[in-house]
Amino acid sequence: MKHIHPSLLALAIVVSAGTSQAQPPASPARLDQVAERGGHVMPFALDKTLHVFEKTEHGGLQQVIAKDANDAEQISLIRQHLADISAGFRKGDFSRQRRIHGDDMPGLAELAAAAGAVRFDYRELPNGAEIEYSAEQPALVDAIHRFFGAQLSDHARHAVGGQAMKCEHDGPAGDAGRMRDTRHGHRGRNAQSTHPQE
Repeated sequence: MKHIHPSLLALAIVVSAGTSQAQPPASPARLDQVAERGGHVMPFALDKTLHVFEKTEHGGLQQVIAKDANDAEQISLIRQHLADISAGFRKGDFSRQRRIHGDDMPGLAELAAAAGAVRFDYRELPNGAEIEYSAEQPALVDAIHRFFGAQLSDHARHAVGGQAMKCEHDGPAGDAGRMRDTRHGHRGRNAQSTHPQE
């Protein structure tokens, strides 16, 4: 399989993932405000990472991946953060999202009040991590979609919507990575879930 240099990883993802589910960006002032707040809440560097939000039939898939597939520090920070917030989500704790996006963030109040009715499944990826959101109630699926829309708007400089993607590594950390498309419901063999299926 042809190798893709890690420096081209983010561009490939943006081209593939950004072709659907376009979300109008927030104003420049709002984007600056959210980035500043996010710097106090998210441990990884926004300019070295990419957020991907894919809306699905039963909820959605949020990924944060390192632009450089060999950046072990950013990958570790991504995993730490997503593992922490997914554990909080399951308890109805969306305090970090409130700090970044505000109390009136679309979908947030409904998700915070729905502890137990929405699943938040955390998984590690070779180049970051992901949280899969899923619910049976249509109103909660809609809340997840509105929550994702707000994320895309507020993080427009560092996020894309559409097809979730991830890369696999061919070999040691020094080797170039390769991209692989992963559609909802088709997990990669390298994805690891830390939330058992019920």
